[in-house]
Amino acid sequence: MLTWLARARSWLPVAAGALILGVLLPPAGTYARQYAFAGSLQFVIFAIIAPALLVLGAPGRFPGLPRRRGPGASRPRGRPGRSARSRRPGVFRPAAVLVAFIALMIAWRLPVAVTALARDPGLAVAEMVTLLAAGSGVWLELAGSPPLLPRLSRPQRAAMAALAMWAIWALAYITGMSSGAWLAAYRHAAAHSLSSAADQQLAVAIMWAVPALCFAPFIYSMLVTWLHDSEDPDEELRQACAGDPGSPAPSGWPRAPRGWRSPPA
Repeated sequence: MLTWLARARSWLPVAAGALILGVLLPPAGTYARQYAFAGSLQFVIFAIIAPALLVLGAPGRFPGLPRRRGPGASRPRGRPGRSARSRRPGVFRPAAVLVAFIALMIAWRLPVAVTALARDPGLAVAEMVTLLAAGSGVWLELAGSPPLLPRLSRPQRAAMAALAMWAIWALAYITGMSSGAWLAAYRHAAAHSLSSAADQQLAVAIMWAVPALCFAPFIYSMLVTWLHDSEDPDEELRQACAGDPGSPAPSGWPRAPRGWRSPPA
């Protein structure tokens, strides 16, 4: 099963490249300059979908497969959790990555940027490069890609994903409430079969649905895993008993006192 998943995972970067080329080249690239919903779809692919596929499909150790220790390998000495915590960076770098990601999204969704994208086809390449880099940085902090591992705890990663999702939802809300400057670049599309109002509603729906489909499952999995790992109040007792080789039983619980015998049946 894991081998099949590893093979499927290797195709994720190919899917990301196909999506990027698909929305850059005609006819999708032409529609992105004529319809607001096509421009929004191009935007979320550059910012969310393609970076997620690239990070999740990057080469590295497949998640879930434990690393094997050699016959001469020794376990690190000292307290296991203390050294890991001391080497773990703070939240400054993930916060900077998230702020840069949100700032770039806002910059590319400003009316002047949307108008420039509709007039200049080559500007979409700059949008793709900047959003792909910023989105990949966010997904590296969320999911990681060996040997780059997440720096944040599971609740912090869930909060980071929620903030990124809410930022895109805020942009979608502003897009839906806008009736002038933001849609000025797409006024020439009114002559086609799709009206301006329907085009605007589709653009808002895409900017709401795609972040929800990408970030909401990740947030749910982070929180559920965190709650599952911390729901057992006796886990610390088991670990404390496991530190003394003479005290724990094979199941992890303390042994019966010496000299104690079970009553005869």
